[in-house]
Amino acid sequence: MLSESSYLTAIYIYLGAASVLLIYLAWILSRYWRGGLVALVVLLCAALLLTPAYPDPEVSTMAPALVVAVFEGLINGPEAAQHAIKPLSYMAGLAFIIAILLKLTLFRKRTAA
Repeated sequence: MLSESSYLTAIYIYLGAASVLLIYLAWILSRYWRGGLVALVVLLCAALLLTPAYPDPEVSTMAPALVVAVFEGLINGPEAAQHAIKPLSYMAGLAFIIAILLKLTLFRKRTAA
C-alpha cells in the first residue's frame, strides 16, 4: 500500500502527464481539424483520462476510472467494472454536451454582415 505522500505524488504526476498529453493533442489536432471537432476529441479524452473511481468499495483512495474499468473488466468480468464505467459514461456524455455547446457558440462559422 502507498503512503499518503507517495499516493499524492503519484496522482500529481498522473494529472500532470495527462494535462500535457491533452494540451499536445489539442495543439496537434488544431493544425488539421476545425475547432469544434478538436474540442470534442480533447474533451472526450479528458473525460476518459481524468475521471476518478474507487478501485474497491473498501478503499478510500481513488484511481483513474479507465484503469479501474479495464483491470476490473479483465480480472473479475464486466459486472465488476460497472462502478467505474458509470462515471466514465456520465463524464463522456458531459464532455459531448460541452463540445456541442462550444461548437454552437465559440466555434461557429462567422458570417459576414
